[in-house]
Amino acid sequence: MHHDLLLVIGLLFAVSLLTLLSPKLRIAYPILLVLGGLLIAFIPGIPHVRVDPELIFLIFLPPLLYEAAWFTSWREFWKWKRSIGMLAFGLVFFTSLVVGYFSTWLIPGFTLGLGFLLGGIISPPDAVAATSVLKGIHIPKRANTILEGESLVNDAASLIVFRFALAAVITGQFSLNEAIEQFFILALGGIIIGLLLANAVYFLHRALPTTASIDTALTLMSPYLMYIIAEELHTSGVLAVVSGGLFLSYRSHAFLDHRSRLQAYHVWSTLIFMLNGLVFILIGLDLPDIVGGMERQELHNSIIYGLLVSVLVIAVRFLWMYPAAHLPRLFFKHIREREPSPGWRMPTVLSWAGMRGVVSLASALAIPHTLPSGEAFPHRSTILVITFVVILVTLVGQGLTLPWIVKKLKVQEVDPRMPEEEQEITLRTRMVRAVIDHLEAHPEKTDQTVRAHQHFIQLEQNYLRSIEAIQRAEGVVHQDDSNRKMMLAALHVQRAALTAARRERTFDDEIIRKMESNLDLEETRLSS
Repeated sequence: MHHDLLLVIGLLFAVSLLTLLSPKLRIAYPILLVLGGLLIAFIPGIPHVRVDPELIFLIFLPPLLYEAAWFTSWREFWKWKRSIGMLAFGLVFFTSLVVGYFSTWLIPGFTLGLGFLLGGIISPPDAVAATSVLKGIHIPKRANTILEGESLVNDAASLIVFRFALAAVITGQFSLNEAIEQFFILALGGIIIGLLLANAVYFLHRALPTTASIDTALTLMSPYLMYIIAEELHTSGVLAVVSGGLFLSYRSHAFLDHRSRLQAYHVWSTLIFMLNGLVFILIGLDLPDIVGGMERQELHNSIIYGLLVSVLVIAVRFLWMYPAAHLPRLFFKHIREREPSPGWRMPTVLSWAGMRGVVSLASALAIPHTLPSGEAFPHRSTILVITFVVILVTLVGQGLTLPWIVKKLKVQEVDPRMPEEEQEITLRTRMVRAVIDHLEAHPEKTDQTVRAHQHFIQLEQNYLRSIEAIQRAEGVVHQDDSNRKMMLAALHVQRAALTAARRERTFDDEIIRKMESNLDLEETRLSS
């Protein structure tokens, strides 16, 4: 037990060191962690790490999906639902189909059931990898939303394909009508259970006299409850977590106060950092266990198969992306009128961002070692090696070159939207104007009211000049502790203005969340 604990602590330490090196080397940390895990695995004396796939699905997947859903804009997600659905479901099924027939033709003794099994495993791109690689790189808002939305939902589609293909291999039977029926049951059931549980959690937050620690604990328990209950009821745990996370994120301003938001944010930041780090380094560390029982020729052939399948899945994504981006515009006039053309640059970036990761590895490892008859599961080692090669090629190869491609293509915004800096200044000015209107509507002429009125008028003028003036003016206004109660009241007025702006759907959710975070920090300072 002590040995296992020491191993986990050592891995976390390695994750921290490699993550620190990431910005210095200008390499996204998932790529560095996978390569670091590979190097660590071949250090003499390092124990082999065998990853339990059920542990990855249960321990890692719910919080990673929940955190991604929490920071996804529901408004933007719904706006681009057609594009997201075509990638998250259409592309996953198309990739599984193409890989299934190709691998059956390529690999001797590979049945169509095994081909679909492999296709379901390697079809979903990884959420964390894409967002980490693109962090700090400007891409259009539409492209970023579609990537985030795709990576949230495609895991469910791929796991459903994996489940039916595995059953077909084990039983030797497959019914297309039954598979389609079960797909809708799994998907809709997962969404309904997620929303029901999210409403229950929302009620608990609102009805009980919770504290910041209790609120944070509830946010940590929620994704596990959604995932486990949905899976026990034989529906999609992934879609339960995603739908529940999107709902609670959209309503978070109504049931979390400033203390709960700040504490939960810091706790989740630390948790997600550790989980992401462990997941990607475990991918590298698991390779020796994957190839340990394979003969040299078998391993060599499997690597060749993996490289060919990697090229195929990259090509399939390109083949799907351009028609998916332009064909709906060709046939539907309302789409052409509502959505500006994405051109060819945006689909190119989206095509090259299809990096595979932890869900693919966990699915491959979930293949049983034996069939119910006691025979060895056919081609299990080959599937594992192919999966690892696809992860390595897409994550390292595409991940390292994606920033260069974005820079060379000079992808620009195609949708009409207010620049982020202008959004921020406009929203700040509106919040200060709300305070001025509130003070003018309550003309009690105390010295504090007069001073506050003068401060906020000056603050509004400074907001209109520049961001730097905003920061200087805020420092001047909030230094006088005698105005603490007045400033707390002003913060509540600003929150009301922020809530009104959220309903207008004029400002990006990220900007509103940033303004809300600033108010939380200021209220914490004034309340202490």
